[in-house]
Amino acid sequence: MKTMKTILLALAAALAAASAAYAQQAVFDRLSPDLFDVMPPSERVRGAPGTMTIQQTSCRSLPLEEVRRRIVDLAVQEWGFFGFAVVDQTRIETIDQGAPRTRRRWPRPSPEESARVADSIAGYWTVTPDGDWILNNQNGVWNGSRGVRARWRYPWSAAFVSWVMCEGGLGDSSQFQRAVAHHIYIDQAIRARDDGAPLAAFTAYDIGEAPIMPGDLLCSARRPAYRSIAERRRQMGDGARTHCDIVVKVDASRDRILAIGGNVRGSVGLKLMQAVREPDVGLRPEGGRRRLFAHLKLRAEPIEPDALDTSPTMQAVVCADRFRAPAQLAAANVVTSGTSAARC
Repeated sequence: MKTMKTILLALAAALAAASAAYAQQAVFDRLSPDLFDVMPPSERVRGAPGTMTIQQTSCRSLPLEEVRRRIVDLAVQEWGFFGFAVVDQTRIETIDQGAPRTRRRWPRPSPEESARVADSIAGYWTVTPDGDWILNNQNGVWNGSRGVRARWRYPWSAAFVSWVMCEGGLGDSSQFQRAVAHHIYIDQAIRARDDGAPLAAFTAYDIGEAPIMPGDLLCSARRPAYRSIAERRRQMGDGARTHCDIVVKVDASRDRILAIGGNVRGSVGLKLMQAVREPDVGLRPEGGRRRLFAHLKLRAEPIEPDALDTSPTMQAVVCADRFRAPAQLAAANVVTSGTSAARC
């Protein structure tokens, strides 16, 4: 088995050839399979936007003790591929109470960026039951007047989580019910809590009820705006506008939790969540634009709280001499040198 030092040296060597290109852009390409054994989502589809078809729908099945770390490592790699977007929810925004409420619109990805990530987002859809139908609909959108610049017709955040779990080793639907909507697998985790889904990999808890660890999921709801698992339990099976992010770091030194989600402002983004300390359970997220109501806890042994920092992608970022990490990473205290760089 390779030692960590050997792996890091290999990462640095593999990145050397591409470092000149990386110096000019914020994205960080996925690692080669010999460094991180992953089938990229883009390899699950074929063809250009407008004629794209699904080629691969299979999932991995791994022992549960291997899944938690792999979930984190996959989410971090996709975050890098999409350009390391950071959404800082720890900042308190001043709102004029007398001003009318307006819907905030975030900048759309450029046509070039939309084209670059189109097959990756399509690849996320391939692992969901309705993926083929959704991709066919999106081909129609791409064949319209806006071409590849057109937004995805359906939100793809649940497809992103489903792909991470599929590639992460939860290949059987009895472990994780992949879906185009988050509430499907949230309900599965609630049934697991109620002893109705004994093979489910996640169990649902209220926020602050159980310790949060990297690899767990944190979920919010807009319509209805649930405040607890009990409120969702009364409406299980009904549609709901929900969203879940994958925890990648529990940062006790700064009282925050870091989580990665799909379709966050049109990208794969990292959220910095303000947190408070609770007796017996550690950090609990607090605040944010949308109230969290569910903590889906993975039924697996914990890994280190700073799993983000030790992921293959972030180690490669530190070890890549000529890659300039985006300014938002330094501003958010996400990328550091020091001891990590010394191991390259």
